[in-house]
Parts: sequence; structure tokens; C-alpha cells
Amino acid sequence: MFRFIHAADTHIDSPLVGLDTYEGAPVELLRGATRRAFENLVELALEEAVDFVLIAGDLYDGDWRDFSTGLFFTRQMARLRAAAIPVYVIAGNHDAASVLTRRLDPPDNVHFFSTRQPETRELEQLPVAIHGRGFPNRQVPENLVPDFPLPRPGRFNIGLLHTSLAGAPGHATYAPCTLADLAAKGYDYWALGHVHQPQVLARAPWVIFPGNLQGRHVRETGARGCQLVAVDEALQVVEAVHRPLDVVRWARLEIDLTGIDEQGLALERIDETLTAALGEADGRLLAVRLVLAGNTPLHGGLVRSLPAWRAQCQARAQITGGDRVWIEDLELATAPVYDLQRLAERDDLTRILLAGLAAAECPTSEPAAGSAAAPASGPGTGPTAEAPPEVRDLLGILPAEIRTELEDALTAEQRPGLLDEVRALLLESLRHSGGDNGGDNGGDSGIDSGGEP
Repeated sequence: MFRFIHAADTHIDSPLVGLDTYEGAPVELLRGATRRAFENLVELALEEAVDFVLIAGDLYDGDWRDFSTGLFFTRQMARLRAAAIPVYVIAGNHDAASVLTRRLDPPDNVHFFSTRQPETRELEQLPVAIHGRGFPNRQVPENLVPDFPLPRPGRFNIGLLHTSLAGAPGHATYAPCTLADLAAKGYDYWALGHVHQPQVLARAPWVIFPGNLQGRHVRETGARGCQLVAVDEALQVVEAVHRPLDVVRWARLEIDLTGIDEQGLALERIDETLTAALGEADGRLLAVRLVLAGNTPLHGGLVRSLPAWRAQCQARAQITGGDRVWIEDLELATAPVYDLQRLAERDDLTRILLAGLAAAECPTSEPAAGSAAAPASGPGTGPTAEAPPEVRDLLGILPAEIRTELEDALTAEQRPGLLDEVRALLLESLRHSGGDNGGDNGGDSGIDSGGEP
């Protein structure tokens, strides 16, 4: 049996985004997070005594500002060299051959695969063949898989590739390919990089994105680390476990304040949410985006005094978690409490608008049995087919890609979110109509927007 580590997207010395500081913010820890996560990777390799390490692209975040980045990497690789652990690396879009202008010779236990064509490395002491190719340039629009060599008989064949596959949300397209392309090569394991969300895409053959070692902003939440893989004597993967290595754990915590009408109760709910999240962070620094949501009488005070609420949340975080939690930002997704009955009684137009909203939120008509939806191939078909003629005419003159995006936004899955936005905009407009400007004191507006915190 042998074991190896599959890592990717280490982005050494990449800055963490959202470092607006306040008194007591852990600035130095945040700035050094990617280096500490990489040190954790090396520690894991030494503790587990793995046979080799794979890094599937974006070792660096870009060209080095100075040689300290390269010296840090060399120092860590020297630790693995002392333990006779080889490391195999490919370049990705962030550290493509054309991007790096500074270089240092790595220790002899580190091999960087060619960026001109795929190559194969057969391990001397193990029945393993590693096939890989790095990026010559930042932009690689072509599929690299067809040029990868045939699998070596009698060996566990690994493909080392930086790719977006057929596309991934939040990631640009690089070296596009499909799972079918990968499977057709006949390899046993594809060690992929580029997509930062850890995911096992297939098991026959194994196709894995280990994700990045360290989340770099609030959109990269949850545990981040590498894949620890064990292979038995029959050259079959018997275990592939994701091992967290991050030193800062990002979280986006939504707190429902529906019905909460006192600041003290709201802060208690924030305390409870932070305490639960700290318990899941395994002792790491927790970087949090707090999102306050729900219909609450506190909405008006939140909007008017957001900086004060943000500072209050930061203070509560320090009380609850000390140095273990840091509030990256406070986001508002709250809304006033609306008395829809009172609004409907104001005038006929308001009543009709509210009735239309209710009908849109609770549709009663369904497609006839046996009917099939027409393909969304033009402005007269698909989810916009029942739109008013003026809307369909407008769609007809739009470029195809924009029209498709709009039609996709009107699919059944997207409609609830759009209806929520429309409802909020409409009710907010009604708040400022009716002659009294919907003042914060309620009155005939049908709105209870609460007082100051």
C-alpha cells in the first residue's frame, strides 16, 4: 500500500480579501494565512509519512514581489527532502511559465512538469506513473487531455491537470474538458486543480478537486485543505479523505430576526449563532460575514445606524470568542414589518397590486397533463412565452447571449427569488406613497420600521 497527498491552489502569499481593520483585528494572522496553511500541508505529509505529494497548479498567486516567496517554498520543500518525500508540481493560470519572472532552483525532490507538452514520471520504488503538463501562459483555451500519454501498464496512473472542466461558477474557463475525456484516458486517478471548492466528481476513475488550502474571502467558506489518498496492493483507491489545513475559516452566517423587536434579543441571537459557528471551526480563527435577515421592527434602526450595529456586533464577537472570531462585515437583508391588511385598505390600486403579488407567489395554474415545454430557442418560446408582447418584442432585438441569460433568470427555479425582490421593491414604494411618505412612525402606512437600536 502507498499513500499520497493531492493539493492544489495553494496561492502562496495571496492576500486575504476584506481586511478592513478595527481595533483588535488579527491583521498579521490574516496576512500570513496562506503560508501557515502551506506549512500545515508539509506537516501533514511528514506526520502521515506519505510517499509523495502532488500540487495541481497555482502554487503561487502570481509573479513574486520579491524572492521571499520562492525562499519560503524552498525551505518547506527542504523539509520534505529530508524525509525523502518527492513533490510533483504543475503550473496553473496564476503561476504560468509566462507569468513568473523570478525563479529559484528547487530542491532535487521537487519536479515541475513541462509546460510545452505532457510528460510522464515513473516512480522508482512504487508502481506509479504520474502524467502532467503545466500552463505555458495564463490563458489556455484548448483541451489538454487528448495529448496526455497512454497509461503505463501495471502502474497506478495519475493525471495531474489544472482545469475548469466544462465550467464552474465563479471560475474562468481554463483547459476545458469533460469527465468523459478524463475517463477515456484510462487513468486511475485525476488530480485536478483550479476549482477552489473541494469536491469528488467521480470514482471510476477517481476525479477530485481538493480545493484551495486556505479560503481567501467570504465567498470561500467552510473547511479548506487537501486530499489524503491511500492505494492498496491491487492498485485500487481504498481511501480518499479531505484533510482541513486552513488557519482562517470563513463563514457567512445568516441570522433571522423575524419578530425580534428589541436590540438585546437580536444581540442574544447573534451570540448564539457565533458560539455555534466557533464550535465548528475546530479552534481556527473564524472570519465571519454576519447577515441580518427577516421582517423585523428593528429594520429602520438598522438602516439608520448600521455603523453602530456593526461595532456592536464586533464587540459581541470579542466577548463571545475573544481572538478566535473576527467580524469581516455586517450585511443587512432585513425588511420592515408590513401590515398588508392596512395597506390593502388604503385604496383600490394598492389592493390590486397586493392581490397580484399574492397570485404570483401562489400560482394555481399548472401545465396540462402530457404537455411538453417548448425549448427556449427564441424570444417567443421558453419561460418568456407568456410575457406581454412588448416584452417579447424587446427580447427579440437583444443579442442571443443576453436574451438567454434573461430567459434563464425567469425559470421556475429562479422565480421565487425574483418575486422576493419585486415584493420588497413594491412594498418599499408603497411605504413612501399615500400622502404621509410612509414615515418611520407608522401611521396609516401599514409599516412598523422600529426605532433606534
